[in-house]
Amino acid sequence: MSKPAQIDTCQRFLFSQSDVRGEIVRLNKSYLDTVSNHAYPEGVRHLLGEFLAASVLLGSAIKYEGRLVLQVRGDGELSLIMSECTSEGAIRGIARFDSPPKSSEFTTLTGDGVLVITVDSRKHEPYQGIVSLEGGSLSAALQTYFDQSEQLPSWFIFAVDGEQACGFMLQQLPGSSQQDDDDRDDAWQHLVMLAQTLTTSELLQLDNEALLHRLYHQEQVELFEPRTFHYQCSCSRERTARALISIGKEEVDSIVAEHGAVNIACEFCGTEYQFDAAEVSMLMQERGNVLH
Repeated sequence: MSKPAQIDTCQRFLFSQSDVRGEIVRLNKSYLDTVSNHAYPEGVRHLLGEFLAASVLLGSAIKYEGRLVLQVRGDGELSLIMSECTSEGAIRGIARFDSPPKSSEFTTLTGDGVLVITVDSRKHEPYQGIVSLEGGSLSAALQTYFDQSEQLPSWFIFAVDGEQACGFMLQQLPGSSQQDDDDRDDAWQHLVMLAQTLTTSELLQLDNEALLHRLYHQEQVELFEPRTFHYQCSCSRERTARALISIGKEEVDSIVAEHGAVNIACEFCGTEYQFDAAEVSMLMQERGNVLH
């Protein structure tokens, strides 16, 4: 089997005679950049890869200008797992835990909780969708979300190894080429049934054209140009300064008195920002001017 080129892409495809579209996402460098910033156990690396791939697929399925955030807060071995994809193709993600998780099972890692999808648009009010974690996988939770909240039947599969995170999505579109509901349902079930024969090893190893030929060589499939994605953290010295101000003058002054400066590291990428006593004094003076 031919192995896909190691580049971060999401590629759309359409079935010419059915109201169904699909997306295939492959993340290599951005996945490695995300997980290499932390000492994550293997199970956490795997699930975070699924979340990164899912945020790209959702970003392709939901029209927005800004950022899309996918997260689970539960009572499992993870206190938080989240991924973020911007409309410009920048992605990042993080997982938090008190003690290093020992499990690779979705339900053990997430516990009882909800999947939250937030679309933070620059032009509109933020939108948030919430769905319970049922079905024992991220795929099942996403399918439930699209069924219940968007009324768009969808199907997902994810595959993650030590080098890349991949995802495959099918989604039924509003009727256009097929007016008869029974025909639409039959076509949808047929395409999903074929997709269910896809293995994780095939998703990881086959390039997109070979994968679609393997599944749908008897269908008319139009494959579009891929869109590229990249790892990028949105932290900055200015944002970190605002976070520092929010801590409060008394606490910040005590840190400066003890250490001579304040060091704040971004929890996503690990970049460390240092503010010396003079900078801290100036920031707190600016804060006072704003307050008054």
